[in-house]
Amino acid sequence: MNKGPVSQFILHHYRHFNAAALVDAAKSYEKHLEENGKMMVTLAGAMSTAELGLSLAEMIRRDKVHIISCTGANLEEDIMNLVAHSHYKRVPNYRDLSPQDEWELLENHYNRVTDTCIPEEEAFRRIQQHIHKLWKDADDNGERYFPHEFMYRMLLSGVLEQYYEINTKDSWMIAAAEKNLPIVVGGWEDSTMGNIFASYVIKKEIKATTMKSGIEYMVWLADWYRQNSGGKGVGFFQIGGGIAGDFPICVVPMMYQDLEWNDVPFWSYFCQVSDSTTSYGSYSGAVPNEKITWGKLGIDTPKYIVESDATIVVPLIFAYLLGW
Repeated sequence: MNKGPVSQFILHHYRHFNAAALVDAAKSYEKHLEENGKMMVTLAGAMSTAELGLSLAEMIRRDKVHIISCTGANLEEDIMNLVAHSHYKRVPNYRDLSPQDEWELLENHYNRVTDTCIPEEEAFRRIQQHIHKLWKDADDNGERYFPHEFMYRMLLSGVLEQYYEINTKDSWMIAAAEKNLPIVVGGWEDSTMGNIFASYVIKKEIKATTMKSGIEYMVWLADWYRQNSGGKGVGFFQIGGGIAGDFPICVVPMMYQDLEWNDVPFWSYFCQVSDSTTSYGSYSGAVPNEKITWGKLGIDTPKYIVESDATIVVPLIFAYLLGW
């Protein structure tokens, strides 16, 4: 693939330390795809609110991502940005905010994520009325779906189009829905929509079982991995740490150790981009070699770690892969 100006800049200037690790990881990701490997991308933190969709959506459209694992927050926050972008409030001086300043943001229905405030009324409530109908209809009909499947149904139905405030090509959830891209969401309950769903369960309006569970996600992922890990295998591109990464990577040792399926290949590529430096007892701060001891990676698995801000690094890696 011919490389554009961003890629050429990276190749010329990024020669050492984290910069060189970025280039090595990008080249190896590209090689993995060229050899017909598949790639899982995991989204931790608030990457959707950081508008990673600007590059991730095109990665999905060009089949450079084959499955995503994300937090419940990332699943919903891309859609929130889609329907309420103009209502977001940026607070560049967020480090200087007092407790009183934070309280005033709350009273004005702004939920802050670093320097960006999500507008509660425009973002959460616009989605809530439409997703609630899908939840309730499924509940009434005795149907059950995964969290991302409800989101896909909502996006593909067109009910949110009246609210769209960004170019749809910049929404990774729209790109994923249009391809019916597999998504795994461990701990979905830890999200705004998850909290809202729980409130309906407490009020006895919807049964908890209408939403498929994390265990069912793991069972589904085991089957997907078995079907897709032949040949070059499945790579693992981890953005941040936490449950978005730890949940899906465990599917390999689960099958190998707990099910005693001895023919399960390890993840065939691994890269983590995180500003969590190596530390004690932290999954986000664990070096890749530690994962060998857990049966997740092999001795020869290509392994990369870029200790830097994912909001800076990941768009550059994606730009390289897209030839920008």
